[in-house]
Amino acid sequence: MIETIALVRWESADTYYYLAQAFFGAYLLGSIPFGLIFAWTAGAGDVRKIGSGNIGATNVLRTGKTWAAAATLICDALKGYIAVVVAGRYFGIQIFPAVAALGVFLGHLFPVWLKFRGGKGMATFIGIAAAFAFPVALLICASWLFMARASRYSSLSALFAAVLAPVYFLFFGATLWAALMGFLAVLIFISHRSNIKRLVRGEEPQIGWR
Repeated sequence: MIETIALVRWESADTYYYLAQAFFGAYLLGSIPFGLIFAWTAGAGDVRKIGSGNIGATNVLRTGKTWAAAATLICDALKGYIAVVVAGRYFGIQIFPAVAALGVFLGHLFPVWLKFRGGKGMATFIGIAAAFAFPVALLICASWLFMARASRYSSLSALFAAVLAPVYFLFFGATLWAALMGFLAVLIFISHRSNIKRLVRGEEPQIGWR
């Protein structure tokens, strides 16, 4: 019923208004700093002053608060999943889930509440992939786990999985989503630029390091 109403509204509405609605609504959802919230709730203080200074699940794990790290991982992934699914079901046109995916991802990377200094984006990236094609999300997770087990570097695992994500979508014949995930993968590399420098220097902290 919601999808039918949305399509009727779309036929008589201004395109850019609804595109902006999808983008900024998703951006606000993506900008919720769950890592900061859960770390503080767990009594670990400001996670930005710990380890790498990132608000993602890996850095929250370095506080020793396992439940806070798990909650951060789940909620950051859910942000991406919910934004794409809601946009797809409400508007019923492919461009809207794509716009919502971009909005929620940028919101996570550049939250207005934290002076545009957010997370690295991998959990939200996986959540977005799950909304498009759950089997692909499983493949991305498997790729991350494989590299994490081999290297013990979360950042290297994220980069490895991000590169493979568009390839997986192409394998399933989803060209549009492959292009979108390829663009998001580029943003993941940009957000990991400091990690890449530390990896090259051999100074990157490994998973579980406090």
